[in-house]
Amino acid sequence: MTFWDHLDDLRSSLIRIAVVTVLCGIAAFVMKDELFAIVLAPRSSDFISYRLIGAEAFRLHLMNTGLTEQFMIHMRTALYAGLLVASPYVLYELFRFVSPALYQNERRYAVWIVGAAYVMFIVGTLVNYLVVFPLTVRFLGTYQVSPDVANMLTLQSYVDTLLGMSLVMGVVFELPVVCGLMARMGLLTDEWMSTYRRHAVVAILMAAAVITPTTDVFTLFAVALPLYLLYEVSIQIVRITKRKQITQTL
Repeated sequence: MTFWDHLDDLRSSLIRIAVVTVLCGIAAFVMKDELFAIVLAPRSSDFISYRLIGAEAFRLHLMNTGLTEQFMIHMRTALYAGLLVASPYVLYELFRFVSPALYQNERRYAVWIVGAAYVMFIVGTLVNYLVVFPLTVRFLGTYQVSPDVANMLTLQSYVDTLLGMSLVMGVVFELPVVCGLMARMGLLTDEWMSTYRRHAVVAILMAAAVITPTTDVFTLFAVALPLYLLYEVSIQIVRITKRKQITQTL
């Protein structure tokens, strides 16, 4: 195939990706009640995560301050949900375009890497929705410097925080995949990660404090624990990768 043939193939793939994503977004837009029942669930103590930790009863009342904000937020949230639902097909189309240029062993390895990265991103998004974001909402949404100052939270700030934190946690959960790639390239060893484990714990606590700025020790621990487990899993993945490389060399 010539360069222009590859370009036409890429254009066709991008068009199919756009069509599927838009269709999924339209479906999410039409299912407004179901979509926002999920999005707005963490603002009430009835949410499953609050019930598990026995949180005090509360309910955040959101408000809208712009004429077009609710409609635009509805569109943006539906598009994000559509992209999330369509993401397996997006990855399939991109891999189908790239795979002819790969050798058989490279293709098999790429499938594992892409699959692992996708799974970890979804896991990170779920951890944010079920743990990190609810704890953040409960603290910041009910925090008051004085009883005379009432919180008036906007729908836009709520949704922006949810989508932004979901993206951040999804990226953070790529740590084991990134460490595995670095180990395969010889840039990272499990001995180095084990040696600097205490430094990593300090960094994880600092990151957890930034993600969830609260004085509640339980909340800080609930956020830091998944990040620490990610670090330990990364060490094991690096160790396994190193052993496989040694075995293949022998």
